[in-house]
Amino acid sequence: MAFLDQAIELNELPQATTSYELLPSGWYDATVAGAELRDTKTGGQMIAVKYSILGPTHQGRLVWGNINIRNANPKAEEIGRQQLGDIMRATGLARVTDTDQLIGLTMSIKVAIREAQNGYEAQNEVKGWKSTQGSAAPAPAFVPPSAPAAAPAGKQPPWAKK
Repeated sequence: MAFLDQAIELNELPQATTSYELLPSGWYDATVAGAELRDTKTGGQMIAVKYSILGPTHQGRLVWGNINIRNANPKAEEIGRQQLGDIMRATGLARVTDTDQLIGLTMSIKVAIREAQNGYEAQNEVKGWKSTQGSAAPAPAFVPPSAPAAAPAGKQPPWAKK
């Protein structure tokens, strides 16, 4: 048992104003508010992503999604890797080595409603990712220039002449 340093009175606590109604299906601008690697029930791994809606409506609402990156089912893994690729393309991210790199990224997400099934209530799910409309296209990843072609035998390139 742990004693609190103070008495907490119910009538002094704020009430939640958050709505738990499903978001209508459609495209929303969102930012990644959280991302962490989790083990799946079948021994694989997924990235659990929390999106915070920026607009055009429902600002501040949260939507969650899971992206399989390792799965015993090759099709599930392929789909998850395609989804991660869609996120990376939508945000201009060329390489990911840590889930923290996803946090703060902004994109448009397509929210759908998955009907109730297997004892679970209906819920929102993210079905698509794209660059936010009206923003500049993501900057391409830096690719170092290739080495200059070798000069023909007996000739020096112009920058090598003394």
